[in-house]
Amino acid sequence: MKDRLVSPSYCYILAANFLLYFGFYILMPVLPFYLTEVFGLGKGAIGTILACYTVAALIVRPFSGYLLDAFARKPLYLLAFTVFTSVFGLYLVAGTVLLFVALRIVHGLSFGMVTVAGNTIVIDILPSSRRGEGIGYYGLANNIAMSLGPMTGLFLHDYYSFTVIFLSAFGCCLAGLVMASLVKTPVKPRIERDSPISLDRFILLKGIPVGIDLLLISIPYGITTTYVAMYAKSIGIVSGTGLFFTFMAAGMAVSRMFSGKQVDHGKITQVIMAGISIVVFCYAGLYACELVSPVSVHAAKILLYCSALFLGIGSGMMFPAFNTMFVNLGRNDQRGTATSTYLTSWDVGIGIGLVLGGMIGGAFSFSYAYLSGAVLCVVSLMIFKFKIIPHFQKNRVK
Repeated sequence: MKDRLVSPSYCYILAANFLLYFGFYILMPVLPFYLTEVFGLGKGAIGTILACYTVAALIVRPFSGYLLDAFARKPLYLLAFTVFTSVFGLYLVAGTVLLFVALRIVHGLSFGMVTVAGNTIVIDILPSSRRGEGIGYYGLANNIAMSLGPMTGLFLHDYYSFTVIFLSAFGCCLAGLVMASLVKTPVKPRIERDSPISLDRFILLKGIPVGIDLLLISIPYGITTTYVAMYAKSIGIVSGTGLFFTFMAAGMAVSRMFSGKQVDHGKITQVIMAGISIVVFCYAGLYACELVSPVSVHAAKILLYCSALFLGIGSGMMFPAFNTMFVNLGRNDQRGTATSTYLTSWDVGIGIGLVLGGMIGGAFSFSYAYLSGAVLCVVSLMIFKFKIIPHFQKNRVK
């Protein structure tokens, strides 16, 4: 019973995590269209505005980790979840670009807190012997939301108003908040109030090299989740773009069947290297879609979906393994800090991807953004093999 993976609290936090990300992903592919159709903004401005969300989440991450290690985690989790949910309703009254940007910043701040809290709480709930597997399934809830959310958002955009889209996202996150309130968190050691404040309370210093490597992989991932629908339409794929996320999530679900257990068996570095290797070819495939589309749009669509499937497999292998790697580099009383450092690296990469993708898409073509992504992943693979693996083996907490 000690090593039981499934418990009521684990199920509740999986449901809460799914609903939170479902609301998040409903808006993600729709917001570029919203900013274009409602405010008349260009691609470069869209990327910058959307990046405000990620920058705000990035700013709050280190402080989130410290607070979660120093104080009771569930109240902070529920507070951040409540603010995050409320902003969806406030979008409806954002009549100016300035007000929209302000709400995106608040949304990013609350997202930064609630995701660190959720990831930290699920680690508390899981038995250490099943941590890799449990984190994998927790991530799978995100992936299923990533599959259904964008597809739902794009469908609603085709047939309904933006008001309906925002209210749908609000309703999903409200249901997630109810699930989150049912989670029972165990008592864990926390930082003593009189302990000195130091940098490693906010950033896992031993995780910085790993974070830099993760950042490089996150850049093309951010480009993909935000701009792939626009890219598909620009090369003549005018229908079925929402299925990209379905294939991607299916690939992630497949990867969960084996990668989490491999991580628990000590093969963290092997799983990450295999995952990075796979996504290199996927971004190259996305780049090739523009080359294939003038010859056959149907063939380009097949290549797009195949790239999505294997991108899901590769991402589903490496991202939970990276999360476990960060946790293994920190002490038990640094779980919040380790998680916030992991997600901070993720946020920096996603934010760069939002800005870089918009700039490249506006100046040239989104295909060049994916070609750049493939190159970044190759660089990440080399750094991981020759720098990160020795660093991890030397500094991991036994």
